[in-house]
Amino acid sequence: MADSYSFVKGGKLTLKGHKEKKLKKSKHRKRKHEETGPSDSKSHDREDTEIHGGWWEVQSFDDINGNVALEIRTSCYIGSLDNGLLALGPPRAHGEPPDPTEIFTAVKLSESKVAFKSGYGKYLSVDMERRVVGRSEAIGTREQFEPVFQEGKMALNGCNSCFVTCDEDGDIVCSSSTAGPQEMIKIRSCVSREEDPKEKVPKEERGSIKEAEVNYVKKFQSFQDRRLRVNEGDVSHLKDARREGKLHEKLLDRREKMKADRYCK
Repeated sequence: MADSYSFVKGGKLTLKGHKEKKLKKSKHRKRKHEETGPSDSKSHDREDTEIHGGWWEVQSFDDINGNVALEIRTSCYIGSLDNGLLALGPPRAHGEPPDPTEIFTAVKLSESKVAFKSGYGKYLSVDMERRVVGRSEAIGTREQFEPVFQEGKMALNGCNSCFVTCDEDGDIVCSSSTAGPQEMIKIRSCVSREEDPKEKVPKEERGSIKEAEVNYVKKFQSFQDRRLRVNEGDVSHLKDARREGKLHEKLLDRREKMKADRYCK
């Protein structure tokens, strides 16, 4: 369970009508867990993804990236309108993805906060009437949301310490300080989960050592005289620096000797 909620309330996610129960060990539960192993869980995830047109359910804050959809109720997504208001869209058919107006761009702001940008280029925020609207040109305090994960469920906390939901009038609001069934939502993503190992390496460093140095020189050099200034010294020690994760630091030292980098002393 993610501990991000501790930054907001100092305790765990409070569910409406929830009562603490003592857990008892059960042989039946253990046997059932053994029967439904990891393969069954993966099969369920694949089936769920197929139902939602290739959009899979985010399970942690690290998974929130790029284009996302906010699902409230089964196969119903929050959509943005051209007047800046939000509305809950109709249920999508089996295998049907979210509508383009129901797709937002997630922007991570910290280790626990995220902002959402609509297709109209506006950021979602909570207004003075506790409505969630998409009218902001920039990210401020009111545009920050905190996904709270607990026990396989998720709620989205707004800047007013209330959770996102859809009210009886169909408006998207942040009005409840506790998260009950109506406040449980799902963030869905279409980003490929088959991560390319090369993506973890900065694009400037994906070539040879010499190419990497040239790339960083082009990126940071002041170019006062329009001439590319590359340190011609020995580069053999840079291979060890790459393995140790210190390549960027060593390249900075080399550029500093050339007195041409705008970030050097």
